Amino acid sequence: MAHYERLSRKAVRSVDQRTVEEFGLPGIALMENAGRGVFELLVSLKVKGPVKICAGKGNNGGDGFVIARHLDNAGIPVQIYLLADPEQLKGDAAINYQVALRMGLVIHCDPNLDYPEEFRTFLEEADWIVDALLGTGIQGTIRPPFTTAIQIMNQSQGNKLAVDLPSGLDCDSGLPLGDCVVANHTATFVAEKKGFALPDSKQYTGTISVLDIGAPRKVVTELLEK
Repeated sequence: MAHYERLSRKAVRSVDQRTVEEFGLPGIALMENAGRGVFELLVSLKVKGPVKICAGKGNNGGDGFVIARHLDNAGIPVQIYLLADPEQLKGDAAINYQVALRMGLVIHCDPNLDYPEEFRTFLEEADWIVDALLGTGIQGTIRPPFTTAIQIMNQSQGNKLAVDLPSGLDCDSGLPLGDCVVANHTATFVAEKKGFALPDSKQYTGTISVLDIGAPRKVVTELLEK
């Protein structure tokens, strides 16, 4: 696959929007490619399970549902902890939540993290913890319940893989927005993010793998030329 320069938050949004609007590739296809790519990366990392997926209400969480589905299909034990009301899920994330639900995957829903000790227990036996809480669009200080969730995730013993970027890391600056997931590995999509250029960001991202999600090369190269 092609290797691109780093993408800003605005450019990341444009890649998705132009791929859908100009080329007609549905967003759910991009989400499927992203989730499948993370699954394949986990397999290459010799994941045995159980894998515990921490999902938010946005597309990052939607990626988490796709990852869970492929892990389950491969016979790898997986469970999901959703920090959102399922009724608040929209679009592609909502579709993939429904698929996971119909497959009988175990999904714990605790939108406000009212039961932090249950979340801690949920993570205890994890081989890998997948951070699919917050995506590249997050700005400003991280707030509850994500502050508490991130703290508990960082205290847990399992290996941690961040989807696209660690939750709590600013996409453009590479600085933490308060609490930030400390990942062993980050599976980022299309290209590294602008903030990854900051040397200090490596303490949060760990090893970075760039995954192709099928966005047309023309879209990405034109954004980088601007």
